[in-house]
Amino acid sequence: MTWSEMQPLLSQACWDTLYMVGWSTLIAVVGGLPLGILLVLTDRGGLLQNVAANKVIGQVVNIARSMPFIILMVALMNFTRTITGTTIGREAAIVPLAIGAIPFFARLVETAVREVDGGLVEAVQSMGGNTWTVVRRVLVPESLPSLISSATTTVVALIGYSAMAGTVGAGGLGDIAIRYGYQRFETGLMWITVAILAVVISVIQFAGDYAARGLHRRGGHSGAAPRLRLLKAGAPATAEAGTTAEPATADVGKAL
Repeated sequence: MTWSEMQPLLSQACWDTLYMVGWSTLIAVVGGLPLGILLVLTDRGGLLQNVAANKVIGQVVNIARSMPFIILMVALMNFTRTITGTTIGREAAIVPLAIGAIPFFARLVETAVREVDGGLVEAVQSMGGNTWTVVRRVLVPESLPSLISSATTTVVALIGYSAMAGTVGAGGLGDIAIRYGYQRFETGLMWITVAILAVVISVIQFAGDYAARGLHRRGGHSGAAPRLRLLKAGAPATAEAGTTAEPATADVGKAL
């Protein structure tokens, strides 16, 4: 197969892969972010402590994560047909891709949110902040660099999933590698596909790492969180000087 014959196939396959991964990532973030935060909030000592609910959610996430993606695709065929009207093509592949990525991303979110300094949460609560305020002003902003890294890891995993989805007619680079590279013995095309996947993954990983490092250098937070840090750091010194921290507290209260 000549390059002029390969080029249109590879161009369409790249677009199909980016289309599937892009929509799946968006759905995974929208579904996995609140789920991961909920796992933290309902755990022992959490703001919404509910051990029974936490165990149920955790088990559902674990079961979904443990299922091999190719089996998940087959198991969700009827559901996929109900949603999209078909089980073949890139639109149909988005359904299992997103469902498989949501629990994966949720666990990464849980790990990132648990790293947030508990003192900041206590400071917001002491000033009358409710659970939503804690999540919006502390948990998410403070864990943002880790969340960016988690999203990057999820995208890379979804690219691998999309290649597997190509084996059952989803399209994309995986489909090209199987139909032409393997079944028609076009070894050159198969290795070009592998090279494209490697380049795409490297670019995405670099962009994600760069964004996470940039946020980390700037503190990884916004809004009230920086003032909360100053309030915590300045409290001992203020007490020794015989003064109060009411102005700083007032500033944080306004931010909340």
